[in-house]
Amino acid sequence: MARDEFRPEDLYTGPIDLPGMATLDHEEADPEKIEISYDEARYPARPRRLRPRDQFRGGSVRRIRTDPRTANGTNPSYVEWLVRQSMLKDADVLARQLAGQPAMWRNAYARPDARRAIATSDVWFTAYPISLITRPGQSFLAALGDEELWEAFDRVGITAVHTGPVKRAGGIAGWRETPSVDGHFDRISTEIDPAFGTEEEFRALCDVADTHGGSVIDDIVPGHTGKGADFRLAEMGFKDYPGIYHMVEILPEDWGLLPDVPEGVDSVNLDPTTEQELEGRGYIIGALQRVIFYTPGVKETNWSATAPVIGPDGITRRWVYLHYFKQGQPSINWLDPTFAGMRLVIGDALHSLGELGTSALRLDANGFLGVEKSAEGLPAWSEGHPLSHAANHIIAGMVRKVGGFTFQELNLTIEDIRDTGAVGADLSYDFIGRPGYHHALATGQTEFLRLALTTSLEFGVHPVQLVHGMQNHDELTYELVHWATRHGDDLYRFRGGEITGSQLAELVRAELTEGLTGTADYNRVFTQNGIACTTTSLIAATRGIGRLDDIADADVPIIRDAHLLLCAYNAWQPGVFALSGWDLVGMLTVPSDEVADLIASGDTRWIERGAHDLLDVDPKATRSAAGMPRGRALYGPLPAQLDDPESFASRLAGIIDLRREYGIATASQVDIPEVAHAGMLVLVHRLDDGDPDADARMQVTVLNFSSEPTEGTVRSEQLVPQSEVVDAASGETVGRVDDLQSFAVSLPAYGALFLVLEPVEPPAE
Repeated sequence: MARDEFRPEDLYTGPIDLPGMATLDHEEADPEKIEISYDEARYPARPRRLRPRDQFRGGSVRRIRTDPRTANGTNPSYVEWLVRQSMLKDADVLARQLAGQPAMWRNAYARPDARRAIATSDVWFTAYPISLITRPGQSFLAALGDEELWEAFDRVGITAVHTGPVKRAGGIAGWRETPSVDGHFDRISTEIDPAFGTEEEFRALCDVADTHGGSVIDDIVPGHTGKGADFRLAEMGFKDYPGIYHMVEILPEDWGLLPDVPEGVDSVNLDPTTEQELEGRGYIIGALQRVIFYTPGVKETNWSATAPVIGPDGITRRWVYLHYFKQGQPSINWLDPTFAGMRLVIGDALHSLGELGTSALRLDANGFLGVEKSAEGLPAWSEGHPLSHAANHIIAGMVRKVGGFTFQELNLTIEDIRDTGAVGADLSYDFIGRPGYHHALATGQTEFLRLALTTSLEFGVHPVQLVHGMQNHDELTYELVHWATRHGDDLYRFRGGEITGSQLAELVRAELTEGLTGTADYNRVFTQNGIACTTTSLIAATRGIGRLDDIADADVPIIRDAHLLLCAYNAWQPGVFALSGWDLVGMLTVPSDEVADLIASGDTRWIERGAHDLLDVDPKATRSAAGMPRGRALYGPLPAQLDDPESFASRLAGIIDLRREYGIATASQVDIPEVAHAGMLVLVHRLDDGDPDADARMQVTVLNFSSEPTEGTVRSEQLVPQSEVVDAASGETVGRVDDLQSFAVSLPAYGALFLVLEPVEPPAE
């Protein structure tokens, strides 16, 4: 970003409008047309010296002359160029198109409806654009709309595609765009990134999905943007744009408090001392409850200072702005008087639903939409804030109003997930059970997983409200926020004794870290958030395999069995089941030296994002079109797998078939009983489609997370004595519920059973 030296006469005047730019919101400006002033219109005959004058905000009019190639606020062409591609501008246009239309009143929108969302699509494929290997010359979106791919999805049982973020992301420096700093989650436009395809290809994908009875899910990011046109205009103090962000203008006399910004960068993260000083002077609210992605010397606080930026009025400004995540992801202000941030986000959502044709939206980082100063000495209130709940209600309500649904990725306490979901998103990503089932596999014990699941039910978050995901683009999150924060001092029964929530979180993190990275050199810790790994590399580590090259063909069957166990856990309970391309082909992590440039800043997640070829369309490709190196796939492409009844994909299809046949996705979970063996997990469900008064059958999911065969007894007060216990996969009766409401089971290593209870008809009189 070009920077100009500060001049002493450049005093603060607040946000400004650029003369001659007012027509940009409505129509093309006519450079030959000069608008008359209020005085000239109201007092045409009165001498100028006698005409009333508005209050001046200080200073005299500056005449600015600039080179047309200049990339700063002194060049009207540059400002106009930024406005034309800003998200706020697009949002205003979309809002005017939809306002007053009858379509805005046809759908109920006040309350979330998880089962309605699940009825739309209950098994999702979660894509990652830069990692999919396509046919030569084929775009990512065209590849997702490939008829052959959807035929394979039909055979597996997948009914929806979550595209991942495909709109332009990153930033703008001068006249050029800069790359994304967070996997395209730093959005700067409503336009599809040409690297992934076109809007026409996106619409074609939606059409293909529809012909297969499926749907397409897009992303919006209500918590932040990248440093694109909207942020650059905000730095200039232009119109409503500063209102998009949590940004505060620092008076020139206090610039000495701010760090110097070196050439080549546009901002610098504040250290804790500067953060505290600016808080003391009333500029910012100071430290927040936690620093996500904390890295010494890189991100020590959630605040950064910009370099000096000149605006269209010739005023040079410096700002301090909030970013919960990376420096290139400035946070959106949901309670600014301009409501510019709200307008931007809603416009982006309406573009995906109305212009592109998606059925649903993922809400990224939607738990951090409110921030407020706390009592002196305490961190600012930034998690579980009521404004987040209100903002999520607005977003989700607007989406439901136009016929779609939302799911949220909210890694906070169980109460936060419950309260935000009560009026907001229809579904929530499962951050409750996900670290629990990985811990169960790593230790061969399900006690923490059972504690997590029962705690979730106690706090009112039921599995039907959740998206139970396998691997996605992010790390295996193990922050365990529920236990580590609000419930840190609560006591829990664990392994025969009592332990506090914070001790429990610390113990589970330590065991996961040791089990997955202690001897395995192919998984990596990611900051303080979790572990970068794939599902298969996680399983390999739990098997004690130390190096990628040590994973032999003989290891694949047992890795596949454990992988299918995790699929059964996620699929054989209420809610959405989601899995990625990395899961479908059995992808391992890529060697760290192949992504050395990407992980140099500490973002180790790139090792788990290897390129993969779902259909074997380019067997010789060593990288995706976006440049991601190809990883090692243990299972191979889908067409070959689906021709082999013992393959991962074919057996996965069987798991999904049982899920569909018995309607487990919309059932009610009624019990998570104690188990007879440490490696067992038992889930009891009523197949009632959410109707507690229905005359419904009972279903029992029994899983063995240990690497050894096991036998045990299933007991639950929800089981009806004398009912026959039928293995739904084989149709065989494997037992009968006794008078103590129990029955015996036997499972192989990493075994899974889908059992249905059939009541015995009383004998005829």
